[in-house]
Amino acid sequence: MALEKKTSPVAKDVKSELVFTRKNYQLLLISIAIVAVGFILMMGTTGDIYDFRRTLLAPLVVLSGFAFGVYAILKK
Repeated sequence: MALEKKTSPVAKDVKSELVFTRKNYQLLLISIAIVAVGFILMMGTTGDIYDFRRTLLAPLVVLSGFAFGVYAILKK
């Protein structure tokens, strides 16, 4: 019995494409900036811990930044 050498099928011309386009990266950078602005708003400068900006506005800005990041990833 002779051992047969298995040959791999001929590889097709596979084009190396990036998963994300330039637009996706730009949108991701924008979403990171939105999240950063939200955290800066959350830091605040006033002494009132229960300020509207810290308790409602900043978390909404951060969540919208994360949502925009998901959109940037899923955009085709």
